[in-house]
Amino acid sequence: MVVDFNKQGGLVPVVIQDIETYKVLMLGFMNEEALEKTTNEKIVTFFSRSKNRLWTKGETSGNFLYVKEILTDCDNDTILIKVKPNGEVCHTGADTCFNEKNVGKALFLNYLQNDVIRERKENPKEESYTSNLFKKGVNKIAQKVGEEAVELVIEAKDNDDDLFKNEAADLVYHFLILLEEKNINLDDVIDILKQRHK
Repeated sequence: MVVDFNKQGGLVPVVIQDIETYKVLMLGFMNEEALEKTTNEKIVTFFSRSKNRLWTKGETSGNFLYVKEILTDCDNDTILIKVKPNGEVCHTGADTCFNEKNVGKALFLNYLQNDVIRERKENPKEESYTSNLFKKGVNKIAQKVGEEAVELVIEAKDNDDDLFKNEAADLVYHFLILLEEKNINLDDVIDILKQRHK
């Protein structure tokens, strides 16, 4: 990874994003030493302009930012770090420094359809359950969605939340497979829900 630290006097802006919710959590700055420490330790360390020293986020609160991925922008003068936060990010006690709630993992469904399920369809693997389901065609996939829906309804009548959540996950996964088989993106369905919400 190449980062141009020369444009802004040795510092570059660093955007911190939650890898699961995609929420922007905060903005900080790094010099080369901070980036090297962050890369090596997998915990975000900034260069504090007010303290004029390296500063590991969470060094006093324990709310560390665990590094999952580091990217640079097209000009190599801004860094994006995707993290798993350990608690609130802002010193005020808010989830983010922009006073937003850091909730909602639904964007993972887009990743699941667009990256995982589509890959299993376009590059099938013999040992893959999903690839084998695509091989059987739309009727079998639709049948699986129906079966999972019935199993979810049955679990809804009991009091085992873990079993209910697992059946819900099975239904969602097979629904995404059916969407992919029909060449329909989850976003198309979401657009309809948004139109109905108006």
